[in-house]
Amino acid sequence: MTDQPLGALPDLIAEHARLERALADPAVHTDTVRARDLGRRYAELGPIVESARELDAATADREAARELAHEDASFSSEIVLLDARIAQLQAELREALVPKDPADGKDVIMQIKAGEGGEESALFAGDLLRMYLRYAERQGWQAEVLDAEPTELGGYRDISVAIKARNGRPADGVWRRLKYEGGVHRVQRVPVTESQGRIHTSAAGVLVLPEAEEIEVQIDPNDLRIDVFRSSGPGGQSVNTTDSAVRITHLPTGTVVSMQNEKSQLQNREAGMRVLRARLYALAQDSQQREAADARRSQVRTVDRSERVRTYNFGENRISDHRVGFKAYNLDQVLDGDLDAVIGALTQADTEAALAGAESGTAGRSG
Repeated sequence: MTDQPLGALPDLIAEHARLERALADPAVHTDTVRARDLGRRYAELGPIVESARELDAATADREAARELAHEDASFSSEIVLLDARIAQLQAELREALVPKDPADGKDVIMQIKAGEGGEESALFAGDLLRMYLRYAERQGWQAEVLDAEPTELGGYRDISVAIKARNGRPADGVWRRLKYEGGVHRVQRVPVTESQGRIHTSAAGVLVLPEAEEIEVQIDPNDLRIDVFRSSGPGGQSVNTTDSAVRITHLPTGTVVSMQNEKSQLQNREAGMRVLRARLYALAQDSQQREAADARRSQVRTVDRSERVRTYNFGENRISDHRVGFKAYNLDQVLDGDLDAVIGALTQADTEAALAGAESGTAGRSG
């Protein structure tokens, strides 16, 4: 337990003990937000503390076996088994001690935006939406459409959805699994609008933001400009006779959010504030941790074909993630929400990079 990544164990064990005492205090639970945050951190540290105790016990057993081996050679085989167990526990702890993304336990707001490719791109945006909704369903998450700009053929020029875990446990953090989805997604297929049977390439952009709570992002009402206008539907026609759509501009940062999905101006305003808080939270995180900004380089900047993070080839039933070299030939299953393999590959690559950084003393965990 002397190498660098494991050096943080004593402090974490002490923190776990403090949290346990705090959570036993009834007064703490009068503040539900604080109690929830303490509970999340306690649950996060629990496996680390348990593994540390196992490591201490295995190390003590090995020392005892070494002493006994001087008198009884049969204990030599026990030493070999304990050496292997200690190495395994040390490896697990090194990985567990890599600095975590502080937003891992958060829910997300996801925006899917059609790019180059006209109606085909909008249809692909709809395919991506269904893929993520089905993945959310498989995970037991809840999804809520915040705003949508549908097209006449059933695609989407732009759609925003909130995706949240039902039970709120850190292990079920939506951001932890969906944060790698941000970027430009490219599709290669014969569009339904193509009469000659030619394969087209188009793209749609995905932006994923951790959802922030009001207590985490304080917004001064004087910093907002709120405009109202009439909602529009497919083809741009008006779908409402009242000014129910809302555009919120955060003046200090120039961040603009528009919402028109609901019939009520109040509902659109509430949805817009949720998205605004998420964007301001992401901006704040980026300014505090530049490594977070580096990790988000794959997020949507301009939705064109040159910044792709993933390609969906319908002719070959192939999905390719270009960041980690992942390739599989089960595109039909992926589009039905089976994203575990590709997300697992991205998570593993991120963990390995962070672990290498931690062991070199330059660690920072990307988000």
